[in-house]
Parts: sequence; structure tokens; C-alpha cells
Amino acid sequence: MNIREKTEELESLFFSPYACLSSKTQGRKYPEEKCPVRTDFQRDRDRIIHCKSFRRLKHKTQVFLSPEGDHYRTRLTHTLEVSQIARTIARAMRLNEDLTEAISLSHDLGHTPFGHAGERALNLLSPNGFRHYEQSLRVVDKLEKNGCGLNLAYETRNGILCHTTGKQADTLEGKIVRVADRIAYINHDIDDAVRAGVISERALPHDVVNTLGTNTSQRINTLVMSLIENSTDGILKMEYNIQNAFDKLHTFMFACVYSNDYAKREEKKVPDLMEFLYGYFIHHPDKLPDENRMTINSEGTERAVIDYLAGMTDRFAIEQFKNLFIPRSWVGYR
Repeated sequence: MNIREKTEELESLFFSPYACLSSKTQGRKYPEEKCPVRTDFQRDRDRIIHCKSFRRLKHKTQVFLSPEGDHYRTRLTHTLEVSQIARTIARAMRLNEDLTEAISLSHDLGHTPFGHAGERALNLLSPNGFRHYEQSLRVVDKLEKNGCGLNLAYETRNGILCHTTGKQADTLEGKIVRVADRIAYINHDIDDAVRAGVISERALPHDVVNTLGTNTSQRINTLVMSLIENSTDGILKMEYNIQNAFDKLHTFMFACVYSNDYAKREEKKVPDLMEFLYGYFIHHPDKLPDENRMTINSEGTERAVIDYLAGMTDRFAIEQFKNLFIPRSWVGYR
């Protein structure tokens, strides 16, 4: 047996009956020769880490648009925190950590610049609407590698598509990422909101603090431990009082941070910026990069422009807007 086959054998001996075994994957859209060292899910993880969309996450908004300071989360640091939480849960439950990591690292690859403000703007502009989880799947299926896609395994792709709302993932690993995503963003957004002066720790509901903990580390630990200790028979669940406190914290964050006028005041500029860029490239598709222009013949100009805008980082979108619509000082001939 080669190294991969030995790893697959160890999985079958050690993993929970509810785990997704690498040897039992439903496969890729386009069959490939197996790697002698890595399982299919390990290969998926590596392809994701090396792709361009993953690198761009470091300059995409998580919750605060273009914050001044090095300690605020970006879409990349959010992704890494989701991965850490999800892998901890998967390992403790003897599930497939490699699949969990692959889904975690790729779940937001299709997210827009300017966070959910950018997503809402593109949803209004796109003839077919826009949802970042669908775009994330499109990124790995079609847009990466100059239109060839990453050709990921079915279970990774399914986890990407089902990581937020609607249908649950087919695998328990995918379901774990969905919970880990929520645990991560609620808690790190509290940390960022306190740092930004939007809320104080004292503003958090007292019953929630008493149940989950007084700081980020304690709250994450409480939620993760409750999930590990109470999930049975392939069903993820927390203790009732823990889940109830977590839901209350989610409600609090939407009321006091995600809808806070002060915290979100710059986001009011996002729809106009995205609309200007969309209109420009719709009328000047020749200005799109080559890889996006390839989409025009098969799926239309609108789809190509949406792909281009969704892939932008915050700062690139702002620079494009400045270059296209803000007059520069004339310096004359030299």
C-alpha cells in the first residue's frame, strides 16, 4: 500500500461511523489519478490554500469596512478562525478533519468586497441575484485556474454551498463548518466591536455572559465543549441553555453591531460605488480582464461583470472607482 492507502485504512479503523471516509468520496466532476501521498480531501485543502481567491481574502472586509488598525479581522482571519474551531470539533468527534478543513478554508472564497454590504449591492445589481455561498462554489468550480476550476471533491463542494442558510450539508463535517462559522463570527465580531468602541463588554446581556463566559476564549470554549458533549447519533446539538444563550448573543449582535449606524456609516457608500463599477463594465466589457471576458460568450456580460466585481478586494474596488470616476490633477507635458 502507498501512503494514501495507509491513511485511508487508518481512517476506516479510527473514525466514527458518522464520519465521511476519504476512500468513500463521491469523487470529482472530472476524474483524476489518485495522489500516492494525499487523500482527496487533503488535495482539496492544498488546492484551496494555493488559489488566488484565498489570497485575496486578506483584503476583504469581515464586519468593519477598511478599519484602521492591524488587529481587526479580515475575511481571511475569519476563515482561519472558522477552520480552527471546526477542526477542533471534528477531531474530538473522530470525524474527517481534512474534509472539515477544506470546507472551512473555502467557504467564503466567493465573498464580495465590503462584506455583506457588497453582497447586498451585487444581489440588487445581478439579474439573477447574488449569494456569496453560491459564488464560492462558482469560484472553485469555474473561475479559478483561468476558468478551469479546482475540480474539488463532491463533499467539499457540497459543504461550501450549504455552509450558511437553507439546506444542510450532506456530511456531518459540512454541518460542523456551518456551526463553527457562526461561533467564530459572533465571538470575533464582539472582540472587534469592543476594540472599535462600538460596544463595551458590559453591554453584553448579563444572562448570556453568566452562561457562556466573560471573554472570547471562554465563550468559544463553552460553545465548542457543549457541542462535542451533547452531539450524538450523528446529530449536532448543544445543551438547551447554551444554545439559548448563543441565540440571544446572535440577536444582540444584529441589534447593536451589525445594524449600528455608527459602525456601518461608511457602508452607505458601497451600493453607489458598486453600481458605478457595474455600469461601467457593462458598457465597456473590453476593459474586463481576459479571464472574465471568456465568460461573456457562454454566460453573458452581466455574469462576467458580477464575477469580476465579486472577486475584487476592498482596496482594489476603491482604486478602480477612483481611476474611472475621480478626475486627476493635470500636470502637463514634461
